[in-house]
Amino acid sequence: QIRLVESGGDLVQPGESLTLSCTASGFTADHFAIYWFRQAPGKERERVSCMSVLDSTTDFADSVKGRFSVSRDSAKNTMYLQMSGLMAEDAAVYYCATELGGRCLGGDKLDYWGKGTLVTVSA
Repeated sequence: QIRLVESGGDLVQPGESLTLSCTASGFTADHFAIYWFRQAPGKERERVSCMSVLDSTTDFADSVKGRFSVSRDSAKNTMYLQMSGLMAEDAAVYYCATELGGRCLGGDKLDYWGKGTLVTVSA
């Protein structure tokens, strides 16, 4: 059974850093593109990042470029979203997702999603 589980969400102050984890099971995450999305209350879901395996590229939303990074731990079948310089507008539920493809595609019609982890940014 394919499963994605996010963790690491927390309440942080503006300017602080936080790392989210996405642990996969039922498939080898290294073989597939992994997406990070977020959704704040009352807002549309926003794609934060995508790690492609076909061309080994990673893309980021303009709103997080230079502040967020991603990585994988193959041994743990886990992906990470490292966030720094957090701002109030980064507060959201963060999701990881995949459609078991090798490249990053547009849109958010992906087959597999985690349940999300909540990031709150407040002084």
